[in-house]
Amino acid sequence: MPPGDEVLVHARALTKRFGDFTAVDAVDFDVRTGEAFGFLGPNGAGKTSTMRMIACSSPISDGELSVIGMDPRSQAPRIKSRIGVVPQIDNLDAELTVRENLLMYARYFDIAGEIAGRRADELLDFVQLGERAGDQVEPLSGGMKRRLTIARSLINDPELVILDEPTTGLDPQARHLVWERLYRLKQRGATLIITTHYMDEAEQLCDRLVVMDKAKIVAEGSPRDLIQRYSTREVLEIRVSDAVRATLNGRLEDVAERVEELPDRLLLYVGDGEQALEAVHDRQVPLESALVRRATLEDVFLRLTGRTLIE
Repeated sequence: MPPGDEVLVHARALTKRFGDFTAVDAVDFDVRTGEAFGFLGPNGAGKTSTMRMIACSSPISDGELSVIGMDPRSQAPRIKSRIGVVPQIDNLDAELTVRENLLMYARYFDIAGEIAGRRADELLDFVQLGERAGDQVEPLSGGMKRRLTIARSLINDPELVILDEPTTGLDPQARHLVWERLYRLKQRGATLIITTHYMDEAEQLCDRLVVMDKAKIVAEGSPRDLIQRYSTREVLEIRVSDAVRATLNGRLEDVAERVEELPDRLLLYVGDGEQALEAVHDRQVPLESALVRRATLEDVFLRLTGRTLIE
């Protein structure tokens, strides 16, 4: 389902301070109904602090914030009843079974037992845990616990689901299964707000995203828009020996629109990677390895923040 025009979350000059430290510095953004909106950035950029203000679990220091048409300062209980939250770290009750975790959580929303039971069964089927309903939580794999936490966040049929780093620590197979479930959730019309360290996750899930660095929003747009705006169509990655690197002295500058030097390799931002590789060979630069790939959000981060996301 494509995003709608209605704004579900509206922020202007939104600010969060902890004493003299400013964690979120006057940021502006809107989240529309039915879209997956991402907050992408390095550790300490302000992503989680922003999410906590939206979820009404941390008070606003300054600025304007509206969530589902309500003010978190005065209407936090009503907002909390209409959102779902998937925290960064699973906080399931290990003493209960898989299904009991959902039923217990339903009590916080005063959901009647019969309705809670029906929703629990539907949600366990949705996250592919129906056959584990009677199992204890503790022996479950990390991916299963994450899917159960997502199912628990949906028990109150929320209009907005907030996911803080939903796949951190999961193996690739589990990550892709969570992605697929979140995509299905969005197809049902849910609005998702996601923070992540993973560029591929943002490209897979987000309709739009903001890049945060040092408490500020430094870029906003769809993944494709950001790549087109801040990178080139392709990137040539080359590795050379330290001895060769010391002799380059700008010999590759005219091969690419921009050259990024990393400790282990050089990134040449170009329109045509194969053509750039031929130009490097023409300059008789000895290469240890070479790779031509399409530009990604990681390249956007190298441009905007000067470092990779995972720190």
